[in-house]
Amino acid sequence: MQGKTINLYLIDGEPTKRIKCTLQNWTGLVYKIPRTMLEDCKEGTTNIVKDMKKTGIYFLLGEDAESSEKIIYIGQAVVRKNGEGLLGRILEHKRNTKEKYWNDWNEVIVLTTQNNSFGPTEISYLENKFTALAMESKRYIVKNSNEPNQGNITEEKESELYEYIDYAKMIIGVLGHNAFEPIIKPLQRTQTLIEKNNIFKYKGKFDARGILTTEGFVILSGSEINPIIGQSKRTYIEQARENQANKINANNRTTEDILFSSPSAAACFIGGCSLSGNAMWITEDGKSPKDV
Repeated sequence: MQGKTINLYLIDGEPTKRIKCTLQNWTGLVYKIPRTMLEDCKEGTTNIVKDMKKTGIYFLLGEDAESSEKIIYIGQAVVRKNGEGLLGRILEHKRNTKEKYWNDWNEVIVLTTQNNSFGPTEISYLENKFTALAMESKRYIVKNSNEPNQGNITEEKESELYEYIDYAKMIIGVLGHNAFEPIIKPLQRTQTLIEKNNIFKYKGKFDARGILTTEGFVILSGSEINPIIGQSKRTYIEQARENQANKINANNRTTEDILFSSPSAAACFIGGCSLSGNAMWITEDGKSPKDV
């Protein structure tokens, strides 16, 4: 893939506040807005006020209050007769305290176009595709109760929207959210399985495998974990096991790939005690993570 130039404009002069994102030679437009600053987008003559009245897609992002897992809600908004669009719909979420995820989200990412070219067909398609991608990646808890309808779309328009999705995913990743990217991309998985020296095996008595990625260390699906947790690092391991409980079956094996920040964190998760990742993971040709 060729290099890309992404333009980030700090609307309020600070990186923790509102950010506008554009990409060279792309008509798409992305905003990242803290929940506490949504009201600041209602009035005025600035571009964000105008753009938040357009048709588009939005993502409510935050953490589950109980499990601390990342959450996402994916929605769409069309321009209404009263002139309200994206912002009007998002503020409805902010006011609706009956929504189960009402207290979990703390920021919004908005996708639209500079020329407001999206119609109901386009945003239905995009809502459907982004929801499917988020569910497939399994990085975030998707709070949508139903999978959106894709609608009918021409082959030409679908090709155009595929490109929009690719660029949008790139920008959303730059903004700190990899909600739509698999932990291990299909091509990377294929190459890893072919080149066995890329796979690390756990040196203890538990049958576990993992690989290094640009994000950290991934324990591969089917890895065996120690059902007993020792006293050392007990709190950390208990919390990690609790957070990943839906990815561990009755035979103490992982049912999905699980990403960790380091080989040591992954080793602790497998072994149930304090362990060094460089000591516990080794490739077929005898390399540790630090060697790689």
